Amino acid sequence: MASSRTVLPLVCIVLAGAGVAWWLRPAPAVVTQAPAAVPVVIYEVVPADFPVLVRTLGRVRALNSVEVRAQVEATLVDLPVAEGQQVRKGQLLARLDDRNLRAALQQAQAERDVIRAELAIARIDLQRYQNLVRERASPAQTLDQQKALVARLQATLATRDAAVSAAQVQLSYTRIESPIDGRLGIRNVDVGSLLRANDSVSLFSVVQIDPIDVEATLPQRRLPELQHLLSAAQKAPVQAFREDGGALLGTGSLALIDNRVALDTGTLRFKARFDNALEQLWPDQSVVVTLQTGLLRQALAVPLQAIRQRTEGTFVWRVEGEQVQPVAVKVLHEDEQHAVVSGLAAGDQIVTDGQSRLRPGVTVRRAEPVPVGGDQP
Repeated sequence: MASSRTVLPLVCIVLAGAGVAWWLRPAPAVVTQAPAAVPVVIYEVVPADFPVLVRTLGRVRALNSVEVRAQVEATLVDLPVAEGQQVRKGQLLARLDDRNLRAALQQAQAERDVIRAELAIARIDLQRYQNLVRERASPAQTLDQQKALVARLQATLATRDAAVSAAQVQLSYTRIESPIDGRLGIRNVDVGSLLRANDSVSLFSVVQIDPIDVEATLPQRRLPELQHLLSAAQKAPVQAFREDGGALLGTGSLALIDNRVALDTGTLRFKARFDNALEQLWPDQSVVVTLQTGLLRQALAVPLQAIRQRTEGTFVWRVEGEQVQPVAVKVLHEDEQHAVVSGLAAGDQIVTDGQSRLRPGVTVRRAEPVPVGGDQP
């Protein structure tokens, strides 16, 4: 019993000491972890000349396009050219059977020669009658009749000359020559076919490929702008693309604007002239046209994805040291990829991707742009 009473106080003393030691222990150190830097894509603003472009749809138009048809009724006997061939003005394209027309020409020439001979005899007789009348050896009436005969034969000769000329023209139609420099189209008839002047189907077409025009339309409100560009000493550059974001087909210059506005659409047509030696532009092809209406010298252009909107207006995130701050900007001009802005300075670094996690003062780190289809860093 005495032993139990001795142990109990000792246990209480030990427990009390442990409690005091726990109470007096030093507080554990609190480890504070800084927030991780936000990965962003950064773009440095660099001043550069920025072209002001107007984009619209256009269609390629050949300067000259001719449907080659027969002008006389005859059989096609020869085609010395091939489909798709480049030809020169005056080059023989086709030959028709000319036997009937050549015979008609010979007949007309023979009839003319007969009248020439009769006229020659009549003029000799006229000279004789004039001498006889002067000598009072022949009545004046005979002289008058001979003068009338000479006049009639002269008129008949003029008619025969016209008939020969007409026959020569008809004969020339049997040789079909290219009216322009250009490229031949697909042939629609074959050798041996009977051709007529009123046939609805042509032999083939000849289209001038180089140079070539592109025709497009713009709203009528741009008429003063187009007039200014057309009167400028330096021709306004025009580019033609296969499609939006497609390959460049050629670079030309503004050539003319139409003399009226389309009443139904309120648009104005214009044409641009292109050198087309490589034949990238094809007649009646649909293209995307960009017309340069101006040039902003040493402009500050930024990618469109850098532009953000908030209640106060347009802004971008500018990197200052390792942190970002919003900076208000004003968009002066933009195209499909860039915007020319004021409110920034050359050398400023702005965020173009990763803005969703940004707040004023947030620390950022540079990340590489994400490839198409890639994962966000």
